[in-house]
Amino acid sequence: MAGAVYSRVREELLARGTPLSTYRVQLHKGFSFEDARRIVPYLVRLGISDIYCSPYLKASPGSTHGYDCVDHKQINPEVGSPAQHEAFCATVREHGLGQVLDVVPNHMGIETFNPLWFDVLENGPSSVYARFFDVDWHPVKDELAGKVLLPVLGDQYGVVLEKGELKLGFRDGAFVIHYYDRLFPVAPRQYGLILARGLGGLEVRLGLTNTHLIELQSILTAIRHLPERTETDRQRILERNREKEVIKRRLAALTAASPEVAAHIAANVEAINGKPGDPRSLDELDAILEGGSYRLAQWRVAGEEINYRRFFDINSLAAIRVEDPEVFAEAHQLIFEWLRKGQVTGLRIDHPDGLYDPTAYFLSLQERYFLERARALFEAEHARQAEQWPEVERRLRERWRAEAGANVDSPLRKALFVAVEKIQGGRERIPDSWAVHGTTGYRFANAVGGIFVQPNAEGMMTDTYHRFIGEAPNFEELVYEKKRLIMRDFMSSELNVLAHRLNRISELNRRTRDFTLNSLRRALMEFIALFPVYRTYVDNERPELDARDVRYIKDTLRHAKARNVTLNVTIFDFLGDVLLRRYPEHLGEHERAEMLAFAMKMQQVTGPVMAKGLEDTVFYVYQRMVALNEVGGEPENFGTSAAIFHERNHERAVHWPASMLTSSTHDTKRSEDVRARLNVLSELPEEWRQRVEHWSSLTRTHRSEMPEGPAPSLNDEYLFYQTVVGAWPMGGSLSGTALEEFRGRIRDYMLKAIKEAKVRTSWTNPDKDYEEGVSRYVEACLDEEKGRAFLADLLAFKRRIERPGQHNALGQLLMKLMSPGVVDTYQGCELWDLSLVDPDNRRPVDYAVRERMLRSLDEEAEKGRQELCTRLVADMTDGRIKLFVLAEGLRLRRRRQDLFRKGGYQALSLTGPRADAAVAFSREHGQSVVIAVAPRYTLSALESGGLAAAYEETSLELPASYASMTFRDVFTGQQVRPGRHGEGAVLPLSPLLVGFPLVLLEKE
Repeated sequence: MAGAVYSRVREELLARGTPLSTYRVQLHKGFSFEDARRIVPYLVRLGISDIYCSPYLKASPGSTHGYDCVDHKQINPEVGSPAQHEAFCATVREHGLGQVLDVVPNHMGIETFNPLWFDVLENGPSSVYARFFDVDWHPVKDELAGKVLLPVLGDQYGVVLEKGELKLGFRDGAFVIHYYDRLFPVAPRQYGLILARGLGGLEVRLGLTNTHLIELQSILTAIRHLPERTETDRQRILERNREKEVIKRRLAALTAASPEVAAHIAANVEAINGKPGDPRSLDELDAILEGGSYRLAQWRVAGEEINYRRFFDINSLAAIRVEDPEVFAEAHQLIFEWLRKGQVTGLRIDHPDGLYDPTAYFLSLQERYFLERARALFEAEHARQAEQWPEVERRLRERWRAEAGANVDSPLRKALFVAVEKIQGGRERIPDSWAVHGTTGYRFANAVGGIFVQPNAEGMMTDTYHRFIGEAPNFEELVYEKKRLIMRDFMSSELNVLAHRLNRISELNRRTRDFTLNSLRRALMEFIALFPVYRTYVDNERPELDARDVRYIKDTLRHAKARNVTLNVTIFDFLGDVLLRRYPEHLGEHERAEMLAFAMKMQQVTGPVMAKGLEDTVFYVYQRMVALNEVGGEPENFGTSAAIFHERNHERAVHWPASMLTSSTHDTKRSEDVRARLNVLSELPEEWRQRVEHWSSLTRTHRSEMPEGPAPSLNDEYLFYQTVVGAWPMGGSLSGTALEEFRGRIRDYMLKAIKEAKVRTSWTNPDKDYEEGVSRYVEACLDEEKGRAFLADLLAFKRRIERPGQHNALGQLLMKLMSPGVVDTYQGCELWDLSLVDPDNRRPVDYAVRERMLRSLDEEAEKGRQELCTRLVADMTDGRIKLFVLAEGLRLRRRRQDLFRKGGYQALSLTGPRADAAVAFSREHGQSVVIAVAPRYTLSALESGGLAAAYEETSLELPASYASMTFRDVFTGQQVRPGRHGEGAVLPLSPLLVGFPLVLLEKE
């Protein structure tokens, strides 16, 4: 039976194709399952193959992103009910779409009620969920042994306590601590202190034979016999968990039955809460809190003493240990139910670099998916033999592991579509051992945008930036400094934990035991600050380490030694031995395991430090050309060469053909269209220099002079100009409500940007004077009266770069649509979208407008494609041309599925005066051939007679075999035949650009 089930499921899964295209929707209170269900027919018409949903497990109330899950076993009620989810999934399936779901395996939200976290706070190491969270129960600070540090208070603990802001409460048989809208549990053993207070008086009032009094005394006895909160024996943990709940139920029943006992408890609660201004009256409440499994503290101490792993430096997101099978099962229970039913067909995994062992995690996902699909088949066909499933499952698991688990080339290893949110720095690649289809596409977004940056402008753009701000920042040095800043001020506790762990390892060997804790900490800080990528993937699964990981580690150690001549360099050798699994021969298995665990824990730290230092700090400081400051970007490199773009596309076609291709996401700093417009600045660097100098003189009176320097600083002012130019809406001037709305968006963005930069203000140490000065500046510059001269000149410049910016946006869209991979569209980006970083990019999307436009485009195309294209090119302001390009490209992918899933990739060359001003490639599979050409650097062409005239002597070089083919222009519908030229074929570009600014040819 097991063999038959295995073969059937294997055949079914391997026959499935990967997505061709995805459309990302952000589900929250303002956009529910019902809203998503209504747009499904529109997505089908658009050409989408899979709807791609943000996380929708139960999250903190009001969450707009879903990454703060508080309960893995429930759907987010703000998004919809289980019935509405069923209806949504049914609609998706009925229309032939798949559903890719965003999954968060690394952390949970703990700011609001999370039953698992609440239990940990109540019971400490003795909680049944203690091992679910990555808590260090034996931290550096002895006072925190067996406790969780909770940095949630607005002031120092003693001040908050004595002001009466912490209140003891009682409800449903349980004692709790209130801190405004936050709720914390009281440790069950502390119930005895509260209930026994004034017990003698209650005995006198009720009499010793009173049944309610006897029940209360029995409850007190049960409390005294509870296992300690530090108990870690499994049976004692289960006993404590069971008995504490019995105590609560008995207390609830007793207070409901006895008004006297209820009054006794209420009086005690009131007395223990004390009186603000009388410190001694709060001693009992202090003692009750001290006896618990958490320690309340001011939020500022988090960076240095917090002892639970967080998502980056966000205190409200606690990391979970998904490497534990029990945690894995809990976190994925509902998700696998949806996968088993076929309601969800693919997963996007958030932040895999935060996982302890990503390789093992992805294998677990694929194995569990196979077993769940097998279970669905078994239940459907062998319902009467349900008792045999455990044995069948065991045999299926053994066969799967033999075929897929041990073979990285097995197609069964990737039966479930999985894309990972992995940022790749430099030449970094995702490990071949990962059972995934690729990344979510940050690398592609930067590459495709970068080909529209004119490299010749680098010198002048750099000089303009340096001259304007009066200094010449070095990008690599900035990254190093800001990573050190993050470790010093925001993630010092994580560094301390690593240092103490490494110190214990150094004590295992007489040759290393003399390394001091401080020197080890310094060495770790240097290594992490200099580490060039997000993380390595050292584990114990493979006999040999990945060669790239080894190179990154060795190079970093060499640089660290060169920079730290006063530090004993043998410390770096010791660190290298630990990270590279070079263990002394005399060490036993336990000691080796400790060293491996350190290396794997350290890998969980390098990623967050890089992300916070680079993306969330340097990208808001280094403003040379902010279009390059994108997630996964490399702003130190001025754009991307066509050769590198082609190289990465070819590599993806061969190794990761189902990796996602994106250009805008919910995380991007600027939308694809903002970046496309800003890239035009590289085509007129001298004009840009003149403009910023002129604008600075026009707005000088709006700046505020402060002792530390002007507000805004010159660096922030330079960011402001690029932001306004890039985000100004398509079309003409703004006034009234429209200008007010835009002004508010820019003001909010600038306030976020200067806090992220951490130079003059920050989230943790806000400088209100500086922030108000920047706000006043933005308000004045974008005021119809105060900023009249600035706005007029800005608008004139914006008009000049708008059209070539639109061409850039269309070009990068075409490149995305035709490149190897799964094309992703972020909600609303089918029309022009000039959004900035969140929350700006999460504004509501008007789908009614988009649906009407798409229907109109289809109707007009039926009447005459060339006439439609002429109209679209004549007026590009409303974005219909972008919607047209997207729909035609997606529909082509749907028509030629094998081509876009399996097709090869060939870069194409051009000849002629504008040979470098276009990027072209072909895709080929069997009899299917597609050619795509995107013009670039179009400003000069548009200002000197148009594209057709500019490309009159420029031609596309094609393989000789293409000369016998007939192609159809996907946009205009006209037929095209290449001509022979020498040993190959040639296709003049000018005739193709007469009717449309892009070339997309499909072999007929």
